[in-house]
Amino acid sequence: MENNKIFKLLRKIPEGKITTYKELGLKLNLNPRKVGRILSENEDLENIKCYKVVKSDGKVGGYKLGVKEKIKRLEKEGIKVENGKIVDFERRVLRFS
Repeated sequence: MENNKIFKLLRKIPEGKITTYKELGLKLNLNPRKVGRILSENEDLENIKCYKVVKSDGKVGGYKLGVKEKIKRLEKEGIKVENGKIVDFERRVLRFS
C-alpha cells in the first residue's frame, strides 16, 4: 500500500527534477529509510523512476542498478552530478510539502 503511494508520487516528478527520501517521507508520514527500502524493492525501474530520489543533502544515494547507472540516468535528464552530489540541488528538487 505504502509503495503504491510512493510510486504514484514518483510519476509526478517532471523530467529534469528530483526529490528526496525525506520529502517523500514527510508527504506520506514515513521514515525516509523506509522510503529507501520500498524504493529498493521496485521491480519496474523504467516506469517508476526511483533514480530521481536523492539524499536531502544533495548526495546521489544508492540505486538498485548501482550509483554509476543512477548518475547516468540523472544526467540523461540534464541533471548534472559532480563529486556524487547534484549540481544546483535547490533548483532541481521538487518539494511536496
